[in-house]
This record gives sequence, C-alpha cells and structure tokens, in this order.
Amino acid sequence: MAEPYIEQVEYLDVLTKTGKKTGVSKPRGDVHRDGDYHKAVHVWIFAESTQELLLQKRADCKDSWPGLWDISSAGHISAGDSSLITAQRELQEELGVILPKDAFELIFVFLEECVTNNGKFINNEYSDVYLVTTLEPIPREAFTLQDTEVSDVKYISFGEYRSHLAEADPKYVPYDVNKQYGLLFDIITKRENNEARSLVLQKQLRRYAPVSLTAELTGLGDADKEALILLVWHSNPVLREWLKEHANVSQLDNLKWMYYVINKSPWSCLDENEAFLTTADSAVKLLPEATKPITGWKGVQYRAAFPMLKPSGANFYPPDMDKMEFKLWTTGLSLDKQKDATSFFTVIKRHSQVNWDNHIFDSTHLSEGSTHDLYSIPYSQEYHPFLTRVSDLLHKAGDLVSSPSLKRLLHSKADAFLSNDYYDSDIAWMELDSKLDVTIGPYETYEDSLFGYKATFEAFIGVRDEKATAQLKLFSDNLQVLEQNLPMDDTYKSKDIIAAPIRVVQLLFNAGDVKGPQTIAFNLPNDERIVKDRGTAMVILKNVSEAKFKQILNPIADACIAKEQHELVDFESFFTHTICHECCHGIGPHTITLPDGRKSTVRLELQDLHSALEEAKADIVGLWALNFLIKKHLLPTSLEKSMYVSFLAGCFRSVRFGLEEAHGKGQALQFNWLLEKEAFVFHPNETFSVNFDKVEEAVESLSRTILTIQAKGDKEGASLLLQKYCTMTKPLKVALQKLESIHVPVDIAPIFPVAKTLLE
Repeated sequence: MAEPYIEQVEYLDVLTKTGKKTGVSKPRGDVHRDGDYHKAVHVWIFAESTQELLLQKRADCKDSWPGLWDISSAGHISAGDSSLITAQRELQEELGVILPKDAFELIFVFLEECVTNNGKFINNEYSDVYLVTTLEPIPREAFTLQDTEVSDVKYISFGEYRSHLAEADPKYVPYDVNKQYGLLFDIITKRENNEARSLVLQKQLRRYAPVSLTAELTGLGDADKEALILLVWHSNPVLREWLKEHANVSQLDNLKWMYYVINKSPWSCLDENEAFLTTADSAVKLLPEATKPITGWKGVQYRAAFPMLKPSGANFYPPDMDKMEFKLWTTGLSLDKQKDATSFFTVIKRHSQVNWDNHIFDSTHLSEGSTHDLYSIPYSQEYHPFLTRVSDLLHKAGDLVSSPSLKRLLHSKADAFLSNDYYDSDIAWMELDSKLDVTIGPYETYEDSLFGYKATFEAFIGVRDEKATAQLKLFSDNLQVLEQNLPMDDTYKSKDIIAAPIRVVQLLFNAGDVKGPQTIAFNLPNDERIVKDRGTAMVILKNVSEAKFKQILNPIADACIAKEQHELVDFESFFTHTICHECCHGIGPHTITLPDGRKSTVRLELQDLHSALEEAKADIVGLWALNFLIKKHLLPTSLEKSMYVSFLAGCFRSVRFGLEEAHGKGQALQFNWLLEKEAFVFHPNETFSVNFDKVEEAVESLSRTILTIQAKGDKEGASLLLQKYCTMTKPLKVALQKLESIHVPVDIAPIFPVAKTLLE
C-alpha cells in the first residue's frame, strides 16, 4: 500500500519591522495570519532591444490575484534560504529558465504592508527586487510553465505596463508606481538617457586632476628594470575588458571607460558609492542551455549584472548574507574555524550557491560534514588562477633582482599567494632595504564595510628616496616615547613598541585596490600578530604628496583659510603630519584585554566602525604627537602653528572623499569636534582659522576619547561618537560648495609614464 502524501510545511524567517532577522522561523500560514514581517523575491526579465518587461499570468487556482498579470517570477524566501538562490529557483520552477547568479541585478528592496481576504491574510513583506536584462525577448515556446503557478506569459512595453498600473487596470496585480515601485521604471528610463549621463560623467571626471608621476631610475640595473616590467603586469576582469573594448564607440563610452579606470568599479568613490554605470553598460554573455532548445534560436543573451547599491561586504561574503546569519553561523564554530571565518585572507561562500552553479538544484544538499549553508575558503583557493599567475611573475622577478632583501621579499610573497600564509612575506616586506621598493598583497580592509575583516589586494612599485628616508629616523626612534605619553590611561599602554622603519618612495606604478582618492602613505601590515611581534613599517609616497599639495591643498587654502593664516599652510607641515599619521597607526591599542578578561583586537571588536575610527585616531594623535615632539625640541618650532592650519586645510580635502569612505568619515569627526570646542573658527566671510589658545586642548581631548574607545573595544561608544560628529555640518557644506564652484580638484588621477615606457 502506498504511503499517504504528506504536504511539506514551508517555514519563513521572521523579521523585525525594520527587516532584520530575529532568529525565529514560523510556518508560512502562521506568518500571514499573525502579520509577521518576512522576505520574498521579485524577479523581472527585461528585453533591452524591445524595451519590454516579461509578465506572467497567475494561475486561476492561486489564493491571491488569480488570473491577473504579474511580475515575471516571485516567491517567498524559505527559512534558512538565501535571496539569490530563491530568485534563481523561482525562475527555474515557474518559467523553466535557469540563469547564473551574475544575471541577477538587485535594484531595490520593496516593503509591502497590506491586508486582504477580509483580514485573514496579512502581508508584511520585504521583497528583494531583481532585474534580469536580456538582449532580446525569450521566445514564448522556450518557457516551461509551472501550471499550478503560471497560466501564460507575455512581453509588454515597460511604458505601457506602467500606464496599466497607474490606471489601476483590473487585469494587472496592483503596484503603486507613484511610490517605491516606481523605481523599477525610473531605473529603466535612466539607462536610455545618454545625453544626461554624458554631462554627469564629464562633471565627475573634472574632480580629478591628471598628474604625471615620475621618478629617476638612477641606481637600478638592467635586471632590476626587467623585474619592474614583470611587476607592473595586470589582468583584466570581464567588465573592465568590455568597457575598454568599447571605449571608442561613442563619447559616452569613452567617458564611462575613463571614469571606470579611476574608480576600478561601477561605483563612484566620491559620490557615496553611487553607481555611475548600469547593467546595460556591462558585458554580454550567451547561455544556450538556459531554457529548453528552440530551433533557430541560439539561446539567452544576457547582461552580466552588478547591483546598483555597492554591497557592504564587497565580494567577500554572499551578497544576501546579513550580520545575523554570520553571527549564528560563527557562534556554532570551533575556535579555529571562527578564526578562519574572520581572517583577513578568506572568502565566505554558500554551499547552496556552489551547488546551484554546478547544477545541483536540491536546496537541502550541503557538502559532507556541513550543517550550515555558509563556509570559508582561503584566498589561495578562491583566487587560485590569478594568484598562480602573479606568483609565477614574482618568482621570475625575484630571480632577476640584485638586492638580497628584495629577492627574499618577491620569492616569499610568491609563496604566500599560494599557501595563504603571509606572515613570513610581511616580515620580509618590513625588512626590505632596496632601491626598488615593492609593496604587494592583501592588506587594507576598507572595502569590507560589513565587518572590516577582509583584506583587498594592492600593489605599489616605486624607487626609494634615500636622502628623504634618512631624514625620518627621528620618528621611528621615538615611537615608544610617544606610546608612553599618549593621552590615555597607563593601563592601556604598551611597553614593547618596536621602532617602525620608514621608507620615502617616489611612486612609479600602483594597481589593485587603489581606486578613487589616492593614498599618500601607508602603514603595514595590519595583521595584529605581526604588529605585536615586530611592529609595523611605513611607506611615504613623496611625489604623490607633492602633487596633492600643489593641485589641491594650495587652492583649498586660497579659498577657505582666513587671509591672516594663509601663509601658514605649507608643504613641510602637510608632509610631516602625513609621516606622523602613519607612525600613529603603529601606536595605541591593537591587541586588547576586554572588561571580561578575554583577549581580542580592536578590529574584531569595532568591526565595520574600525577603519573610520582608526583613521581619525592616526590623524588626531598625529597632531598631538607633532606638538609633543616640538616641545621636546625634536622638531622645529616653525611647525608650531603651521601644522594646525595645514591640518585645517587638509580637513576639507579629505571630507570631499565622502562620508562613506573611512578617511572622509574620520576627517568629518575631527573637524566637527574641533569646531565644537572652538579650536576651529568659522568666520562671517565663510573662511576658517585656527584658535591657537584652544586647539592643543581640543586635540588632546579627542585623542583621549578615541584611544579609550579602542582600548575598551567599545563599539557602542564608537557608534555614538561617529553618529554625533560624522555629519555634513553647515560649515563643511559651505566650504565644499565653495570649492566645487571654483572647480578645485577633489583628488589626482595619476599617470605613470615610466611604467608605460618600460612596458612598451
């Protein structure tokens, strides 16, 4: 006798009213009965050539809106499932269309709050709205319809469809196009307005001053120059290749390519990461097996998508993973696995997404031994094809160079790319003593704005400025003295700060995570193990600093600094504070003891707030340190006032990077604090000056506040401080509007003629 069929009960994750997971799941019927907030997906298929959206006709047996025309595909996200997998699955189940994850563009999140069926069905639903862009409409006969869900499909002009919704046509499921759902039609419309897009891109490009950065190669032998050629090799990702290939098609295509080269992504660094490209600008891919085969039709051609909103976790985490899911996963891991999950050098992925990519469509199928959908994978495995190529080039360069320390660095870094263990190679980098200066590897964590855990790859190639380097020994020799005198409780001070090597370099080439505003210095590594054992090392990019001072800081001073203090803005003060900023990354709290006695790090405790607060710390403690060294007669008294006024001018330079960027956030915090304490003065003529009677105390008080928050691992305190002071106040707005009106560049766009000549 056959077993009776038992219908599976679908569970949904219950959300808070603001859309965050609660950790509770309930049967779908109970969720709609009780009005619990939950998640769903909406998937729209848009045909670019005909400007049409695909609609499905809901089956007559459906409980809600039977027989009406609706979204291409939609469905609830079951408990424990991901948004993207659900979108892919719904499209497969309802329409028989199987598409990879890069076909789905998340365009917005739609909240629907409604009551139907005489109060029996309460729908409080957050829907992730995806747009799939195909070049041509998919033929009707290519679809395989799920008859219990869909009775028919059709394409309709997006303008005509909008009119039907605006007129509340009873043949269509209602959506209010005058409210949030109007975004769908606005997004499609903006894609086609090429004239407006060209004007915006021209304005965005004007904010960067092209600057040719050169350096003398005197002292480099022929073998070193040959190694340099290997070190400036780079690969082209799909989007970059597509834009470059089409750059000469039109003026707009050229502008898109030029601005992409600056931002290294579709998002504009100076516009709070607003997208300047759309999926309509992206590469075209052909997928012959996306649907059942149709004679004479080669298959689905779709645009490789990217989200309009830059993912807070970059590509280090699944795009639909939130902090709650990550926390629930890591809580159940062993200590070693937790370290892997929060490591600088791992990517977090989903078993279900990997299974789907391999055409295993069972959502319950996990890898052997796994109990959760998330897992970590080392960079060396995730990026193996790229890192193998880079490793090979580094070994070849290492064989060519004459400097023993550079040879050691290149070979050890090549090994690290394949082993995922960067400890020895970072020690080799700190001990580098070579005319040719190389920094390469995963270092900064700014891109991971979800947690601040994951490091991005970057490369800086330059020539050592021996004379300038020799002049900076003063700073590295006094780090322990500065640590012992920091304005914070002695309990938090380290007694074993190690002198940090400082190298002044003339930059020849950079690559990787060097988008948008250019760095003028860096203090590495960020690995707390090395900071504790060996300290850090600093590299100052002198030609970049000189270019920024000339192109940006001087014009800012002319426009924003009071006339009587204008002459106090000088390169020596700007450059010396840059050095002190980097030194101060190496002092203060790093490895900390929490109030409950646990050992941790500032990075792990402050998570996504760490980068902004650490940049603010290095800046403001750098000012405090300069004043301390002047009083100890270790620096000239000529800096006594000029360092503060040059810093004031620099505030406007950094805030222009935007409050989504760590340096911009940190600078806004400092400026607003010092303005509140009357250390900075805003005059009626819309200029600014430093109050020398109050600035020293104000700098010290902010230094103490930030250092104490870091020492305690106080994320709540960090959040409150940033919320209060990291805002675009009226004085900042006035200054920034003035600078924009006179077209002062926001930053430089470096051109590397030496590297170009060598490659040619």
